[in-house]
Parts: sequence; structure tokens; C-alpha cells
Amino acid sequence: MRIIYRAESLIDAHLVKDALERAEIPAFVSGEYLTGAVGQLPALDYVAVLVPEASLPAAEQVVRGVERDLQEARLALGDTDEDPDAPLPAFC
Repeated sequence: MRIIYRAESLIDAHLVKDALERAEIPAFVSGEYLTGAVGQLPALDYVAVLVPEASLPAAEQVVRGVERDLQEARLALGDTDEDPDAPLPAFC
């Protein structure tokens, strides 16, 4: 298994996992239960989505689509300080 996505939140991780599974790519959320251990602090770099190595090329396309959708939704809500013209983050 290889990390395809490092999530900012558990919700983002599950959005990516669900999109991968809809594309018939097996996915696993790693670190899901570690978020409870950090309490009120942001759980950065604890939660990641993993896929089988053979599925990486197809999974990258799915993840790019989800990242784009998340970025657009956050911009529409005014919930980000990101530059809308900035390139999407690189894969792990």
C-alpha cells in the first residue's frame, strides 16, 4: 500500500476514500483513530489515504478531482486563504 493523499481532516480523508471506492479502487484510511488522541489540536499528518501500488495511476486522477472539488467548495464558502490560481499540491 502507498500513501496517495495526506488529509487535513478525517472528513477529507473519507471523501477521498469514498471517491476511490466508487472508482473501484480499494482504499484504506490510515491514522483514523489517532485523531482522538490529540484532542483539540489539529491532527496534521496523522491521517492518510492508502491504495495498492498497482492502483496508483488511476488513483492519482481520482484524487486530483476530489482535491479540485474541495478547493472550489472552500473558495465558494470563503473558507480558505489559498490562492485560487495556485497549482494543486503534489502527491505524496
